[in-house]
Amino acid sequence: MAETSRPIRVLVAKPGLDGHDRGAKVIARALRDAGMEVIYTGIRQTPEMIVEAAIQEDVDAILMSILSGAHMAIFPRVMELLKQNGVDDVLVAAGGILPDEDLPAIRALGIQGCYGPGTPTEEIIAFVRDNVRADRLTVEV
Repeated sequence: MAETSRPIRVLVAKPGLDGHDRGAKVIARALRDAGMEVIYTGIRQTPEMIVEAAIQEDVDAILMSILSGAHMAIFPRVMELLKQNGVDDVLVAAGGILPDEDLPAIRALGIQGCYGPGTPTEEIIAFVRDNVRADRLTVEV
């Protein structure tokens, strides 16, 4: 059998009660325009909804955007649910309003990328491409 690669599949999620999703939509479109398959969950997603969607869609990366300040309650729950479900090979990144003093704790959860307002989309695209596990993208045909 021959092997080929498939596009990177990314879940873009808006956790919590935050209703402002313009940034998430900009990121979703940029990732799509860069050749990735993007699943956008919409606003007001619970950690359970995000993890369930990630599993159902078999994504390679989860990008969460949060502006509400609830990141230190929501992010640990998302990471806990991923672990409970045996999802240990998916890249997780976060963006939005993430105070500098919270970044070490966010990264300690296993969230590898943290991006604030104004981050160039090219930087996020490169981060996803550089950090998604290559073995996830190989398929037998």
